[in-house]
Amino acid sequence: MAPLRNSTERWGWLSITLHWVTVLLIVVLVIVGLNMDDLPNGPRKIQVYALHKSTGLTVLLLTALRLGWRLYAGAPKLPPMAAWQRWAAHASHVGLYALLFAMPLSGWLYNSASGFPLKWFGLVRVPALAAYDPWLKHLAEDLHEGLAKVLLAVVAVHVLAALQHHFFHRDATLSRMLPLLRPPSPKVPPSP
Repeated sequence: MAPLRNSTERWGWLSITLHWVTVLLIVVLVIVGLNMDDLPNGPRKIQVYALHKSTGLTVLLLTALRLGWRLYAGAPKLPPMAAWQRWAAHASHVGLYALLFAMPLSGWLYNSASGFPLKWFGLVRVPALAAYDPWLKHLAEDLHEGLAKVLLAVVAVHVLAALQHHFFHRDATLSRMLPLLRPPSPKVPPSP
């Protein structure tokens, strides 16, 4: 089992757990978010929306926790790569964190500007970010939907880059976030 704290070589179990819980919640949010508008009006639809909002707020909280932990515990060093790839890796991580904050905040703003009360899983009342405002509601809705598309694109690039590192560069980038996955064997140079 991985240690709690990150090292220069691998992610610790807390970072791994926070990563995969966030991934799972985002998958649920995207699936529910794409389908909840089509639900017939009624108590079930209200429950699904409430669950979507509470799950989004959970992602916001987990993202703050993840970022704080990363700043405290550090991150593994990147494998050898070209300078532009190092820059792209850094930019994609910054972009992912920004989107993981912006998505739930835009949903929270959309809910607030719609004039709906918000309770996290029915337990904790969450203050509104704004008063009822139809113009702001429309803006926040468009922003939330647009950010969802950007998030999906950045996640796709993130996943493809991890797979490229595993299958083509044959380094431990993917296996240090998936502890049960063995690092690939290094490429054997062709014999002369």
